[in-house]
Amino acid sequence: MSTIAVVLALVAAILHASWNAFLRNGTDRLWSVTVMSLAGSVIALPFVVYFPLPGAGAWPYVLLSASLQVGYSLFLVAAYRHGELGQVYPIVRGTVPLLVTLGGFLIFGEILGTFQTIGVVLVAAGIMSLSFGRSRAATSSLLFAFATALIIACYSTVDSIGVRQVENPTAYAMWVLFLYGLLLALTYAIVRRGLVIDFRAPATWKAFGGGVVALTAYGMVVVAYSFAPAGLVTAVRETSVVFAVIIGALFLGERLTVRRVAACVVVAIGAISVSL
Repeated sequence: MSTIAVVLALVAAILHASWNAFLRNGTDRLWSVTVMSLAGSVIALPFVVYFPLPGAGAWPYVLLSASLQVGYSLFLVAAYRHGELGQVYPIVRGTVPLLVTLGGFLIFGEILGTFQTIGVVLVAAGIMSLSFGRSRAATSSLLFAFATALIIACYSTVDSIGVRQVENPTAYAMWVLFLYGLLLALTYAIVRRGLVIDFRAPATWKAFGGGVVALTAYGMVVVAYSFAPAGLVTAVRETSVVFAVIIGALFLGERLTVRRVAACVVVAIGAISVSL
C-alpha cells in the first residue's frame, strides 16, 4: 500500500472523527448537521451543472441514497443526544462493516475468510464492551447508534449498485450530496417549522466549515482508492474510532478510561480485519 494512500486515509479518518466531534459538541445538533449538509450541496452544485445528467436507471438509487442519508443524519443526532463521542462513534463505525459482512454471509451465502471471522468477533466484543457496564451510554443512544449504522450499511449498498448505472461515478456522488442537503433542509423546515440561517453568526460559518471538513474527508478516501485497493484504504480509514476517543477526551472533556480505549482499539482492529 503506497505512502500516499496511507496518509490520505489517516487524514480522512481524523477529519471524519473531527466533524463528528463538532456535531456532538453543538447546542442544536440538528441545525448544525443541516447547515453542514447544505455546505455539501453548495460545493456539489457546480459539478451537477457541469456533468451530464445521470441516466434514468440511476435516479432511483440517487434519490434513495440521498433519502437514506437524511435518515442517517437524524439518527446520528439522536444518538449524540445522550451518548458521548467516544461511545457512540465507535459503535456506529464498527457496526457498519459488521453488518455488511454478516449480511453478505446470511443473504448471499458469502463465505467468511479467516480475517473476516476474527474481525466480526473483535468488533462484536468491542461494541459489547462499550454497550454494557456502569459507564455505558443511555439505552436510547445505543439503539439510535445501531440504527445509524444500519442506515449507513443500506445507503452504502445502494451506492455500490447505483454507481454502476452511470458512466461518471463523480456525477452520481455529486447528485447524491446535492439532493441530500436539500432534503435534509426541507426535513428540518418541516420539523422545526422553518429554517433560519444567519450568515453573520459565527455558528453558521463553523457549521459550514464542518460540512467542508466532512466533504474533504470523503474526497480523500475516494482519491486514496486510486492509489491502493479499496479494502486496504477502508481498513486504515477505520482507525477513526481511536481518533474519536482521543478527540473526545482532549476537546470535549470525555472520560479516557482504560476500558474505553481498549474497547475502541479492539473495534478498530476488528474493522480492519473485516476490511482485509
